[in-house]
Amino acid sequence: MKKYLAIVLLTTFMNFAFGQTEKIATKSVADSFEMNYNADNFDAIFSSFSTEMQNTLPLDKLKEFLTGLKTQAGKITKRQFVKYEQTYTSYKTNFERALFAVNISVDNNSKINGLFVKPFKESNLSKLVRNTTKLILPFKDKWTVIWGGDTKELNYHVESEAQKNAFDIVISNEKGNSYKSDGKTNEDYYAFGKDLVAPCDGEIILVVDGVKDNVPGILNPIYVPGNTVIIKTQNNEYLFFAHFKQHSISVKQGQKIKQGQLLGLCGNSGNSSEPHLHFHIQNVEDMNSATGVKCYFDKIQVNGQTKTDYSPIKKEKIGNEKK
Repeated sequence: MKKYLAIVLLTTFMNFAFGQTEKIATKSVADSFEMNYNADNFDAIFSSFSTEMQNTLPLDKLKEFLTGLKTQAGKITKRQFVKYEQTYTSYKTNFERALFAVNISVDNNSKINGLFVKPFKESNLSKLVRNTTKLILPFKDKWTVIWGGDTKELNYHVESEAQKNAFDIVISNEKGNSYKSDGKTNEDYYAFGKDLVAPCDGEIILVVDGVKDNVPGILNPIYVPGNTVIIKTQNNEYLFFAHFKQHSISVKQGQKIKQGQLLGLCGNSGNSSEPHLHFHIQNVEDMNSATGVKCYFDKIQVNGQTKTDYSPIKKEKIGNEKK
């Protein structure tokens, strides 16, 4: 049954945070999903999918997944709205024989464009666990934090259990622009093609390197992180890098690496509207079951001042301390 529960259909990460009140449109879709699931009316659930979702999860695969879920967990007996996680509405869902989080994403046409089921656990966004591994920033020169911090105003990631302490980082000029002229091509962005390096020694445990770079402003909802590297530290912390440039990653899964070693080049792949680095730390490898770890860097420059054991926030310009 694990393989069924591991099915995750990812949609876009949106750069805004929802209010924590269930919307009427999403409630209607969730009610319909529950009713049809309990009635074994899986064709109706498939009909409620967006075209893209239907292509990603064909009817036979959907039936296989839902039949397996029902065999293990039984019917839904109670469903309670919990929160929004990016584009998903998350429900604490009691089945006859299990307790799961059922997360549903709905597009502007009230069609389901994302669905996943995972074991339910209470989220405590105020409890921040920090890294113990000493880290440098994963780039050269000075970059600007566009999302980072512990509140929704500073960091839209905070509502995601795995990404609640994530950073989105770009290179910007003195006017605050991340591009040189009109921003219509990836090459116009300062960050595109820049080196990304290992913040510490560790082992490469995941590499994804075949996702095309987007045209700026057009996002890829099929594989949200895009080209990806995950590093496992000696302290069992998992460093997650997303949106590398296609075919630029220079490390391999299973490879041992050293601090400062080149990982690849900054790109615009996956759910990314412009070239940038998404970086966060999590407590396990699988982002779908992970809890985010608050990230502190050992010694860095922040707006021209030296900071030690520091976690950057939105709008700060950061760089490694020169040795």
